[in-house]
Amino acid sequence: MARDVQITFDCADPAGLAAFWAEALGYRLQGPPGDFTSWDQALEAMGVPPERRNDASALTDPDGSGPRLFFQRVPEGKRAKNRVHLDVRAAPGLEGEARMKALEEEAERLVSHGAIRIGRHEPDPPLGAGHIVMADPEGNEFCLD
Repeated sequence: MARDVQITFDCADPAGLAAFWAEALGYRLQGPPGDFTSWDQALEAMGVPPERRNDASALTDPDGSGPRLFFQRVPEGKRAKNRVHLDVRAAPGLEGEARMKALEEEAERLVSHGAIRIGRHEPDPPLGAGHIVMADPEGNEFCLD
């Protein structure tokens, strides 16, 4: 039996990091529970003090096919290279220079939203199609693939 998967990010600023990944993936902020029209309204009703209202955030795939992304505030910063990372499929079906051009355009777009460019890996056929290594605004590595 297949399981649903949620990807969790430990971070300093859940709302900010969620906004970056929503932009990167085309995801949406998960709506508030029940009949609440905003998260502020829901958190107020739950008795969550203002200073704790950025302790967590979540994104969902608007098509309902991708995993939920959950962002939780933790006190410590990132200390080492990720052992698991996301590959953002930014050039599906493209090869060679057309692929790398599409990846470069997406890298530029994400840099304008706070990403950091780490390096470019050129195509190396037959197995290496080429990719760009990036980091989100809190330093979590991901690849544009």
